[in-house]
Amino acid sequence: MERETTFMTLRRPRADRNTNGPNSELSGSAPHRALLTLREAAILSGGLVVGVVTVVLTYLAVHDLPEAVLAGGPACAATITFLDRIISPE
Repeated sequence: MERETTFMTLRRPRADRNTNGPNSELSGSAPHRALLTLREAAILSGGLVVGVVTVVLTYLAVHDLPEAVLAGGPACAATITFLDRIISPE
């Protein structure tokens, strides 16, 4: 199964025009978009929950906070990668 990679591009709404007129986003008439989609929020939340649980359980097992934090980072990253693959955007 091949996965298509998308990249985010940033550009001005109208690069060669004055934005102080009616097209300005400061007027409040521009549509508001969410910073994250529901899918992205669920994936990041799941990763953070697994990371925190890993830190707590590792700390309870070894009683060494730096080691527990170092165990939580990869657990969070692996969970985000896993959930990104199984929660399909289509």
